[in-house]
Amino acid sequence: MTHPRHTVEKIGGTSMSRVHELCDTLFIDDREGADLYNRIFVVSAFAGITNLLLEHKKTDEPGVYALFCNADNDQGWSDALNRVAEAMREAHGAILDHPGDRAAADDFVRERIEGARSCLIDLQRLCSYGHFRLASHMTVIRELLSGLGEAHSAFVTATLLRRRGVDARFIDLSGWRDEGDHSLEDRIVEGLRDVDLTREMPIVTGYAQCAEGLMQEFDRGYSEVTFSKIAVLTGAAEAIIHKEFHLSSADPKIVGEENVVKLGHTNYDVADQLSNMGMEAVHPKAAKMLRQAGIPLRVTNAFEPHDPGTLIDEAVAEEPRVEMVTGLGVYALELFEQDMVGVKGYDSGILDVLTRHKVWIVAKTSNANTITHYVNAPLKSVRRVERDLEERFPNATLKARNLAVVAAIGRELSGLKVLSRGLAALEAADIELVAVQQTTRDVDAQFVVPRSQMDDAIRALHAVLVEEKKSQPRLAA
Repeated sequence: MTHPRHTVEKIGGTSMSRVHELCDTLFIDDREGADLYNRIFVVSAFAGITNLLLEHKKTDEPGVYALFCNADNDQGWSDALNRVAEAMREAHGAILDHPGDRAAADDFVRERIEGARSCLIDLQRLCSYGHFRLASHMTVIRELLSGLGEAHSAFVTATLLRRRGVDARFIDLSGWRDEGDHSLEDRIVEGLRDVDLTREMPIVTGYAQCAEGLMQEFDRGYSEVTFSKIAVLTGAAEAIIHKEFHLSSADPKIVGEENVVKLGHTNYDVADQLSNMGMEAVHPKAAKMLRQAGIPLRVTNAFEPHDPGTLIDEAVAEEPRVEMVTGLGVYALELFEQDMVGVKGYDSGILDVLTRHKVWIVAKTSNANTITHYVNAPLKSVRRVERDLEERFPNATLKARNLAVVAAIGRELSGLKVLSRGLAALEAADIELVAVQQTTRDVDAQFVVPRSQMDDAIRALHAVLVEEKKSQPRLAA
């Protein structure tokens, strides 16, 4: 199932909400005829829709899924589903100009939303009997609801492009009313089986229903996994992620747009470090698939189509440099046990608990009698971990602190004295340093600071490690 010379391209939710602008840039621009094609687009839901369907990604405000989980017989989730339908109609109403297109999109939303509502009502009724447990169906419900957002955005995008003269085809991988049980690979192969990439532009849902259950393993990172799997299965020349910003040396909102440097070129090692720090460059499982298949990844600004963006491949750095400074709020979970020294089992015991509660480990340090994990998790999860660890290690002392990890990351940092220069920069900025570490591989250095000083630390480190290098004149040849 290979299609030579094509690309597979993903568009995120924030960019999708400006898809009418993308018609004039990314999708069409100055292309004509055959130049429009040999591109597969994988789309996310319009901005905010998945939050309404599931729960808000940042605030945890409940959406349809969260309300249904906690419902007995009340219909709060049904009211929330009405809000989703209203938000969907508002989203495509701002994009589609033709009355016929808007009517078709309205019908599509009505059919999907009412179908989902009927399913949830039937399931709620079924589980009112003692033989059936709602908890056993929650993963499937989460998958069902997730697919609604991507199916809507893909349908609307294909409709918009056809109105603009592009032979776009809506490819629905969400498994809507599909009675079969497909693997992810089979679902993709079947969906793209008769597509002629030289003459058609597939607009593919970022969610794909499959036997493996994407949500169970990847939760809301599923669209990048679908995107990467399509690239691998079709033998893409390049995988491209379109965002509303360039992949830069720091967040321009923190250090100033005039001070950031576009990465331009980096490798999958750096991409992994960025994922670990919560940067949404690419999901680590998605990056792994592309790397193993030898497919380069490009991250571009969707609204600057002539800018090549940043290429991510296996290339080593031409010279040592800090490519990015970024920070992440964490909880430092410290376990102290005086009798730990020389005794095995503490490490594995802590990891068992962290794994059970699905807590993301950003970094870890240890000495003779203390193990500290820096975790990216909500406070309620950290409290649950603490309770379990107290039961498992009753003689240990546990402490959780609200901190931030600020990392300087690059393909090659050797010889740059990142630690010493970073420490001096933080001291000069009067920023409290809690901990610091750098691995032997010289790809990152991590500075742990109070969370309230994270942005100040990013500015101080970026000024010394990136901006000074940027301002240095090049030596004459």
